Order: sequence, then C-alpha cells, then structure tokens
Amino acid sequence: MGPLSGIKVIEVGGIGPVPFCGMLLSDMGAEVILIERRTASLTGFDQRSGDAARWSIVHRGKRSLAMDLKKPAAAAALLRLVADADLLIEGFRPGVMERLGLGPEECLEANRRLVYGRMTGWGQHGPLAQSAGHDINYIALAGALYHGGHRDSPPAAPPTLVGDIGGGAMFLTVGLLAALLEARQSGEGQVIDAAVSDGAALMTSLLFGLQQQGFWTDQRQANMLDGGSHWYDCYECADGKYISIGALEPAFYRRLLERCGLSGDAEFSSQFEPSKWPSLKERMTELFKTRKRDEWCEMLEGSDACFAPVLNMSEAPRHPHNVARSTFIEVDGVTQAAPAPRFSRTPGRIHGTAPASGEHSGSVLHAAGFSEQEIAGLRAQEVI
Repeated sequence: MGPLSGIKVIEVGGIGPVPFCGMLLSDMGAEVILIERRTASLTGFDQRSGDAARWSIVHRGKRSLAMDLKKPAAAAALLRLVADADLLIEGFRPGVMERLGLGPEECLEANRRLVYGRMTGWGQHGPLAQSAGHDINYIALAGALYHGGHRDSPPAAPPTLVGDIGGGAMFLTVGLLAALLEARQSGEGQVIDAAVSDGAALMTSLLFGLQQQGFWTDQRQANMLDGGSHWYDCYECADGKYISIGALEPAFYRRLLERCGLSGDAEFSSQFEPSKWPSLKERMTELFKTRKRDEWCEMLEGSDACFAPVLNMSEAPRHPHNVARSTFIEVDGVTQAAPAPRFSRTPGRIHGTAPASGEHSGSVLHAAGFSEQEIAGLRAQEVI
C-alpha cells in the first residue's frame, strides 16, 4: 500500500516541480487529487485526453478533477475537499491562491491540521517574487549554474533536474513530510514556502565549504569536481560515445591508473596538483579515444575505478544493472523510472497511468459528500 497510504493530497495543477512532487507522494501510497484547468494549459505539454494521458508520467496514479477556479463556486467546492485533506500543494505566483479565495488563511480555517505547500521559483517574498522565471534562471541566481560546462564557453544549461526537481520538488516533498509528522503531534498545520532558488542554493553547500577553504575557485572547469581534473570528467571514446570517470579518492585513483595501464607512469603520481591537470587530461583524452565505449566498460565497469558509461535515455533502461534492479519499468507501453526510494515493508508502487483531464471530476466530488444534484449544478455552471 505504500508508507503514505491513507494520506490525502490536493494538488492544484501546475508545471515543473509540483506535478513531480505529487507523483512522488502518489508512488508512496498517498491519494492525490489533481485539480486542473477546464481549459488548455499555458504550455500545452500536459494535454491529456484518451490514449495520450499515459505519456504524462508525472501524473501517474492521480485522480483528476477539472475546475474553473476563477468561479466562486469552484473555490467553495475545493474548500470542502480541503476539509478532509492532509496536504495541499500549489505552484502559482505569490498572491494568486489568495485572490481565488484559496489561500492559506481560508484553507487552514477549513482544516486546521492541513499542511499547505507553496512551490515557486523565487519564494513568497523578495524583490523577484512576482517575476517569471524557469529552472535555468533559479539555479543561475543560486550559484548552482555557473560551474557547469567548459571554461572557454558560457555555462551549460542542464535539463530541468537541478532546479525544478532537485531544488524544487525534492525540498517541497521533504518539507511536506516533516510538517505532516509535526501536525500529527501538534494538531496544527502550517505553510511551507518552498522556492527553487532556495533549494538550489542549499544544494551548493559542499561547494561553498570547499570554496571558503581555498579548494574551489570561480574559474569554470578548473576545480576537482567540475571537469577541471583529469580524474573527474567525461571522455569521448573511439566510437563517438562517452564514459564518465570520478576517481576522487586516492585508492580509487590508483585503481583507475592500474586498469588503464598507467600505474607506472610518474606523470600521473600527483593526483591533486592542478597545474598538471591540463596536460594529464590531454593524455587521458587520447587514451580513451583508443577504444570503443563497450571495450572500456569491459575493462573498468564494476571496478573501484569509479567508472560508468554515459547513457542516453534509450540506453539507460537496458543497462544490466538497471534491469537487475528494475530501475525502469513499462506501464501501458510507456517506459519510465520505477518508484524510489525502496521500502522494505511498505513498498511504493505506481497506481495506474495518468488520468485524462477531468476524468474523475464527478467521482471525486461524490466521495467528498457532494450530492448528484450538487454535481449536476456545478457542471451546469461550467465550474467542473
């Protein structure tokens, strides 16, 4: 049933980190009711009708209620749902939920034990709070983007993983679960102000510590863990594919040299001398181009050389390690990552594919105590 079985979540539909957070909660057993627009979304990425719904992986296992939240009757109906919920998550700009009559004050009045999670890019207050932005902007301001990429080119924009997922959804989830535990003790809910920029900044804690000890500079690709060293980077192989090396600890570095036939080479003896990294990286670059990626896998994979092939999304689900752990699974013909982390006694699972938009509008309201007449009235008013 999952460790969150019995927990009811209201997810006010959005993009980016909020749907991912809702997916995590659903995978862990929570009942997640997705409140969606009655009309098309802003991006068009998450349009779901008929067979297309199964592609929306972040909405797997949820139930969908499509509402026009700008109508007063919708706010009144949603507050009735909130009265029986444990968590609410939303991702609008600051003040939007208040204008809809669904802010923390109204929701906590309806349910004093409610944990109200607010997900934004910049946070609920501050000079940028009302400004639009996306993952790349939030991690840029947090200091997390600067060191990605090569020294002689602009910082490289990663996929929306570091900000929206790492700094956003993950921190929102941690905050929700912590506040849920506290509410069980105190009987009082509270508001979570989760900002992608805050979370991404916190994720740089290790680097800030290194920088203030003099072990990290502001020169891109000149540091131990940003591709500056020859023992922590990605290299091209003879077939144009790539491998990754991360031999940070001296013992693992020695194993890398042994496997690559370099243990007797004096030039490689000083692992932590930055002045030697450029020339040693050139040699490593030449070395790794002498064999295909699969050949390097045969030589290095599974050893303590801290090695892995760089796989694309077509290759990753087929790797033997991922296959053995069922890291990726197929649901209704769609390949996707399985729930994580893994629980020994109350394992999480996927509770079905994503719903079509509004698929459960009537059943969700009926389960919340709405009469057939009330539901029909909301349909007639084009509220749902």
